[in-house]
Amino acid sequence: MNNLALVTGATSGIGKAFAERLAADGYDLVIVGRRQERLEEFVDAHPEVKVQPVVADLSTDAGIDTVARICAAEPLTLLVNNAGVSHYMPLADLPADKARELVNVKVLAPTLLSRAAVAGMQDRGRGAIINVAGMIAFSGPAPHSQMPRRAVYAGTLAHLVAMSQALSAELEGTGVQVEVVCPGVVATEFHERQGLDMSVVPRMSAEDLVTGALRGLELGEVVCAPGVEDAGLLDTVFQADLAAFGSQSPELATRYRAG
Repeated sequence: MNNLALVTGATSGIGKAFAERLAADGYDLVIVGRRQERLEEFVDAHPEVKVQPVVADLSTDAGIDTVARICAAEPLTLLVNNAGVSHYMPLADLPADKARELVNVKVLAPTLLSRAAVAGMQDRGRGAIINVAGMIAFSGPAPHSQMPRRAVYAGTLAHLVAMSQALSAELEGTGVQVEVVCPGVVATEFHERQGLDMSVVPRMSAEDLVTGALRGLELGEVVCAPGVEDAGLLDTVFQADLAAFGSQSPELATRYRAG
């Protein structure tokens, strides 16, 4: 049986680069996107593998449910939760429909698609889930002068990091891997579609990002940061997280007691 991968947001950018690489590696594919013509172009360009195009909008319940049914029914070897939107703006200015779209695409969809796929992967004793987040997941403490207004966007990516870490631990010993890949700025249409000019910013290619993500999976990394040379920096962050978590006490901390 051939390996089978499902890739969301597969019509451009990182998702298309994942689909191209996996097709070259001999995977059969289920590719998900909102633009039917681009899905059909990909199918026509890859007669060497089986490609099932699925038109679905993951900002909607109907779109999520459609893809979740496929994740539950098909013997997936790999699920790539890549679809995304940005909507960088101050929270007070973020329209409710855009906030809902962002949370649906980057929180609800990856959660429900992973849930649908993971039981079958466990039963088969193999499989992997790659969640595409970003280094902005770690940017919460940055002052506003250094970063764009991004409260909801950063929060959704932080969710993907924490969920991936916890799910990886939950699946230990099952043969199913979970990885969250955290790129910096990548050379795709992503920012341009939001009206942001990133042409002068150094950017990683989508192809290099995919190479890093797949190599990280081979290395057993749960958090893969393809643009971070010193992986010890990430380990320091995670050890600090665990130290804070482990230092809890039922007693009120001294600094909060009345003087």
